[in-house]
Amino acid sequence: METLIAPLALALERRFGYPQKLTETIGHPVIWFGRLIGFCESRLNNESRSADQRRLAGIVALGLLLLSVLIVTIGISTILSWLPFGWLLEMLLATAFLAQKELGRAVRAVSETLRQSLAAGREAVSHVVGRDPQMLDEAGIARAAVETLAESTSDGVVAPWFFLVLFGLPGIALYKAVNTADSMIGHLNARYRDYGWAAAKLDDVLNWLPARLTAIFITLACFFVPGASPSKAWAIARRDARKHESPNAGWPEAAFAGALNFQLGGPRAYDGEVIDLPAFGTGKSSLGASDIMLALLLYRRTLDVLLALSAALAIILMFR
Repeated sequence: METLIAPLALALERRFGYPQKLTETIGHPVIWFGRLIGFCESRLNNESRSADQRRLAGIVALGLLLLSVLIVTIGISTILSWLPFGWLLEMLLATAFLAQKELGRAVRAVSETLRQSLAAGREAVSHVVGRDPQMLDEAGIARAAVETLAESTSDGVVAPWFFLVLFGLPGIALYKAVNTADSMIGHLNARYRDYGWAAAKLDDVLNWLPARLTAIFITLACFFVPGASPSKAWAIARRDARKHESPNAGWPEAAFAGALNFQLGGPRAYDGEVIDLPAFGTGKSSLGASDIMLALLLYRRTLDVLLALSAALAIILMFR
């Protein structure tokens, strides 16, 4: 029955998400990871140290994070394995590391508020992207929302599911810990370039295969989205993914662009500085609220494909 953990976790989290009351009461695993990451960073990332020393400090901090998560999750999994229906409890715990419902809700909010006003759209998109929202017009807000949706389909859904299938609760928790560390300290600025090096590199390694699987799932989902092109999704992903500064993020973004005939990417502003980034796809770049909803439809169909494949895999493993 343990093989059903992954598909059931996907189905349950997609329907209910992580309860807000639970977050208010005990927090969320990502919040706990963040606190440990912040605690280590405040004590180990000393600007007076050399680049090599700061890189070593970052490796030590990442090691402490992963060791802590590994000890806790293996302990929990071991205890649950002794219980008659422990696998169901493990499935419930695994849902905390998936982000299907919250991702869809946050991106939908951008579409809904953008229909009201540009200011409201900027406020909503500020919760899902790191770029400066005040520099974005309507098309920029819509593109930012779609790009975040595409990239997060990989690192917020497919990658956690992938490591859950391979390594159970410890696998999905360890992946999420690395991904959280990368989002907090894996930046190429003076403060984190060396200290966050290990987190950024390990995140790249862990996401290499899931990012490419995500592009395949998006391509398959196109068959269930009116007007979407599976051939262009895969062709643009293969052609443009390598343009991205990340070895992984370009795959889902380019697949979304090709599937929906959008042009994503391009110049972005961070902290008032405009960075010229490559474009993905050659289609429509002047996106609006309705285009975000179309992207959300592709996202939902991608989740359907993932769930179907996960269930099929579980059944095969049960009767092998």
